[in-house]
Amino acid sequence: MAYVDAEIASQPDCWREAAELAGVVHGDLPRPGERVAVVGCGTSWFMAMAYAARREQAGQGETDAFQASEFPTGRHYDRLIAISRSGCTTEVLELLAALRGRTPTTVIVGDPASPAVDLAAAAVTMPFADERSVVQTRFATTALALLRAHLGDPVTALAADAEVAVRSPLPIDPATIGQVTFLGRGWTIGLAQEAALKCRETAIFWAEAYPAMDYRHGPISVAAPGRLVWAFGELPDGLPEDVAATGAAFVHSRTHGWRTVLGSWSAGRTPVDPMADLILAQRFAVALATSRGLDPDAPRHLSRAVVLA
Repeated sequence: MAYVDAEIASQPDCWREAAELAGVVHGDLPRPGERVAVVGCGTSWFMAMAYAARREQAGQGETDAFQASEFPTGRHYDRLIAISRSGCTTEVLELLAALRGRTPTTVIVGDPASPAVDLAAAAVTMPFADERSVVQTRFATTALALLRAHLGDPVTALAADAEVAVRSPLPIDPATIGQVTFLGRGWTIGLAQEAALKCRETAIFWAEAYPAMDYRHGPISVAAPGRLVWAFGELPDGLPEDVAATGAAFVHSRTHGWRTVLGSWSAGRTPVDPMADLILAQRFAVALATSRGLDPDAPRHLSRAVVLA
C-alpha cells in the first residue's frame, strides 16, 4: 500500500482530533470581526481559499486568501494565518519574517520543529496529520477541519461523512476517463482547485478547476464523451443537463446520494459535506495514477517542501 493510501484513510480520525484541538488553540485563531489574511502555497493555498470564503460566509469578518509569494505587504490585516505542512517553504518563511512585529501571525504546521514555528507569533502544530507522502491529503483537509471547527462547523459529525468517503467505491472508473474538470461555488472553489491539483501532480493527468457559474462561459467546450465533470457543493440550475448534453460524465455529491450521470452508482449513506467529497476525489487521483502505471508516492519533479536557494 502506498503511503498516500493510508494517509487518505486516516482523515476521519484526523478531523476528530482537529475538532478537539480547535477548542484548545482558539486564542491563536481569528476572532469574529477581525480582518484576516490566509496564505499558503499549492495545496495549502487552496485550503486558504476555502477557509477565507467559508469564514466570510459564516459572517465572521472580511477574509482574503493569497499565495504566500503574492501577499500584498502594504495592506493592513488584524491577523495573518499561514498554512504550511512542512513549515520550511521558502515563500512562507520569507513572509512570516517580513511581518514579524508588524502583524500578528499564526502558522498551522505539521512539524513542530520547523522554522516557521519560530518565525510566527503563534503556532498550531498538528504532527498527528503530518505525512510521509509528497502530495498532501490529510494535512490539508485537517487544517481546514481545524479552521472550520473554530468557525463552529460540526467537524466531529462531518468525520462520519469522511468515514463513508474513505471506504465507498469510486463513482467512476478512472481508466475510462481522459480528462476531468472540477467545479465549485463559494468556499468549495478551493476544494475544486485542490482536486484538480491532486490529479495533475499524482497522475500527470489533464485536470482543470473553475467556479461552477463560470463553467459555461467557455470551459464547457472541452466536455465530451470520455471526459468527466465533477462538482462540489451547490449546483447552478441546469448545469447537470448542460453537461449531459455534451456526452461527458457528471459526478456530484448531494444529500440523497452521490450521482453519476451516464452511469448508475450509489454509496449508501452519502456524505453531505463537500470536504468529504474531496476525499473521494483524492482516491480518484491515486487510482488514476496506478491505472497509468505511476507511483502515487513519487510524483515527478516534486518534493515535500519547496525550499529555494
